Amino acid sequence: MLDLNYVRENLENVRAALQTRGVPASALDDLERADTERRRVIAESDRLNTERNQASREIGDLMKQGRKDEAEVRRKQVADSKERIAELDKLRETVESRMRELLSSVPNVPHSSVPVGHDESENVEIRQWGAKPEFGFEPRDHVELGTSLRILDLERASKISGARFAILNEAGARLSRALVNMMLEVQTRENGYTETLPPFIVNANTLFGTAQLPKFEADLFKLTDERGLYLIPTGEVPVTNYYADEILEASVLPLKFAAYSPCFRSEAGSYGRDTRGIYRQHQFEKVELVKVTLPEASFNELESMTRDAEAILQKLGLHYRVVEHVTGDLGFSAAKSYDVEVWLPSYKEFKEISSCSNCTDFQARRAQIRFRRAGGAKPEFVHTLNGSGLAIGRTWIAILENYQQEDGSVIIPEALRSYMGGMERIVSQ
Repeated sequence: MLDLNYVRENLENVRAALQTRGVPASALDDLERADTERRRVIAESDRLNTERNQASREIGDLMKQGRKDEAEVRRKQVADSKERIAELDKLRETVESRMRELLSSVPNVPHSSVPVGHDESENVEIRQWGAKPEFGFEPRDHVELGTSLRILDLERASKISGARFAILNEAGARLSRALVNMMLEVQTRENGYTETLPPFIVNANTLFGTAQLPKFEADLFKLTDERGLYLIPTGEVPVTNYYADEILEASVLPLKFAAYSPCFRSEAGSYGRDTRGIYRQHQFEKVELVKVTLPEASFNELESMTRDAEAILQKLGLHYRVVEHVTGDLGFSAAKSYDVEVWLPSYKEFKEISSCSNCTDFQARRAQIRFRRAGGAKPEFVHTLNGSGLAIGRTWIAILENYQQEDGSVIIPEALRSYMGGMERIVSQ
């Protein structure tokens, strides 16, 4: 959530910045009207308080002069103004609550370094690594490969659960597990993250903290009982909220977490070819990276987090690129984001496998995550960052498609073999 005072004092600048994200200028009109009403209420309340204080002094003087009848009239006027002040205080609370509600549906303001653009087609390539694989045959996609190797079963998954679910078998399941283990090992042992295993079911307050609620409720799977619980759409949700409603000491920052989790998303709408196979599913797995940092360090931490996600692809020998989001393609909470996109031969293009974002104090303000500098300083909001390190299913796809052989087998990248009991190749059963 944006800082209400900042928005109030910089309304036109905020309006202009949000327009670069595609947010209409009128989006802040209700907020501006509510703020006008708030100021009117405060002005009237201040005036009545001044008059009441003055009347209290007059009552004292009248009583000293023995003018009790006049003093009683003034007391009645003071009592009436006291009731009106109480009404105004309640009205002010209502207006400010409405302003916070309006702000909860407003996205983060893009950082000044973010390039302006309308959508993902204008995202800016930052760098590439590796080279496209060369095939002496027509490469197949992961569905054909996985099905022929009997490690991917979409038909039976559909029977059990419906569309956009998958069953991985034998070496396919083992490959998925190996990827989880490798990613966690790299991020904890080499990159300094703390491994954590969070709950996979959370309450509405937690989803509000990371801004999935209220705006994106349609994308969530909600439990049907009376507790109001949801399946997590990403490990970012429970891990970022770990310190909700707490004040940390500056000396412990940055905090860096790596978390395995399944993720559940309704994926409303059609995504065309992305619905084939396991690229975009209702249930998938990730290793999520989360950082809680000092404000002045967060953009450097974003660069290092992105490099940490890239490190996995480099170890796997997979060709990829990094692109920076333009303003119009930023996620709701993000002030600045990078996508790491892996080369997929079946698509003949790069496809997203990780998105790393700096949310500045946007989520921290919603979740009330603060820190205190030395010397008993006033608490400040931390900055939060998140990124995939990486999406397991999409990495699984990339390995099958990039390491496929003409006979339909798949070479296991060397970095994974120790996690797969020395297996070097997946062959047809």
